[in-house]
Amino acid sequence: MNYSIVFYIIGWVLNIEAALLLLPGLTALIYRERSGFAFLITILLCLCIGIPLVLRRPANRVFYLREGFVCTSLSWLVLSCMGALPFWISGCIPHPIDALFETVSGFTTTGASILPRVEALPHCMLFWRSFTHWIGGMGVLVFLLILLPMSGGSHMNLMKAESPGPSVSRLMPKVRATARVLYLIYIFLTAALVLLLVLGGMPLFDSLAHAFGTAGTGGFGVRSDSIAGYSTYLQVVITVFMILFGINFNAYFFLLTRKFRQALELEEVRAWLAVILAAVLIISINVLPYFDSFLQALQQAAFQVASIITTTGFATADFNQWPQLSRTILVILMFIGACAGSTGGGIKMSRLVILVKSVAKELQLTLHPRSVKKIQIDGRPVEHEVIRSTNVFLVVYILVFTFSLLLISLDDLDLVTNFTAVAATLNNIGPGLELVGPTGNFTVFSPFSKLVLIFDMLAGRLELFPLLLLFSKNTWKKF
Repeated sequence: MNYSIVFYIIGWVLNIEAALLLLPGLTALIYRERSGFAFLITILLCLCIGIPLVLRRPANRVFYLREGFVCTSLSWLVLSCMGALPFWISGCIPHPIDALFETVSGFTTTGASILPRVEALPHCMLFWRSFTHWIGGMGVLVFLLILLPMSGGSHMNLMKAESPGPSVSRLMPKVRATARVLYLIYIFLTAALVLLLVLGGMPLFDSLAHAFGTAGTGGFGVRSDSIAGYSTYLQVVITVFMILFGINFNAYFFLLTRKFRQALELEEVRAWLAVILAAVLIISINVLPYFDSFLQALQQAAFQVASIITTTGFATADFNQWPQLSRTILVILMFIGACAGSTGGGIKMSRLVILVKSVAKELQLTLHPRSVKKIQIDGRPVEHEVIRSTNVFLVVYILVFTFSLLLISLDDLDLVTNFTAVAATLNNIGPGLELVGPTGNFTVFSPFSKLVLIFDMLAGRLELFPLLLLFSKNTWKKF
């Protein structure tokens, strides 16, 4: 383990967080809110730790996959702990575990909350709460790739550790250029959404907050009723952009470079959109008695489906009261999640496509043992390493899910609440069903259960392995 480069990168993360904290601090000045002093204290703490770590430049800047996993996990832990301080110092969230839960939920783009009434928070805290979604959506370490010159395959190792999906590919020959393109697409889509929301009559502050939540597929808003109180136009715009941010960003790169055929041939995206369409149609018919017209039922079903499958977590209706068929479909969508290479969570559609094709291949081999068949996606064969990692991911995912469910069951809440709470946090969604439904929150859990769910949120955002490797003694051996 190259400890010097790990501390160096953590130092950069703290300095970047200090810079990002200036924005909610500026918001406090604009609205003349005294709680803004908490951001000043946190900025000073970040710089007091971050600057000395950055000044001690490592002699060896070679950075391999092990360092990538450790840096990613520790950076997200440090980012969350420091990001929770403004909530706690200001007294807006008095309990430190609750403050950490809210912040981890923000950075991991989960959107699960312990706050019964978000309107009680000052503007600067609401801004920071939503801004954490935008920061975590693309990943702070992906942003670091643009800034830091490193060697030894370092950039790719950081991207592999933080980027979602079974495999990570370069859009351009240089990884730093790939990171730059991804962030430009991310910023452009966010700016377009803010503009459309403002044009639809949403106040600028609300537009920024909801754009951050939509772009990061997080779900924090500025009202307790989420998006329900806004116009149909605004709900439709957010629906469309939730889906856009749930699509693999490779598709946008192909469109920008005029490789339209490659964009249309992305098998994962086509399968994902087909699942959305099928779910919307079935739920629309199922919930028709709850609405005045089929068009209204269609719009509401489309919003909830887009929100859940992209793991955003916004809500315009209490789907906890919908028929069992609709609720069951939404729970299934929680596990499917968004596309790989997007800002969404969940298992990812690409993994499910690989798993389905693996099952089909095994069935064919059972009937024709001597046949030779390669699993292909987008017309290219899938490497055995990707198939193996997908299978291992699913096994570990089930184990983490089961163990987490057992631990939080000590609170003696009902099974549906516990099951969907773990599903909502491990898949980075936000709302579940029953006590943690769209009109509920996670304050019903004990501090111990909240720590379990904090672990699940981090594990889900980092795709399990980077966080789990912290518990292996072999990870920490020096070389």
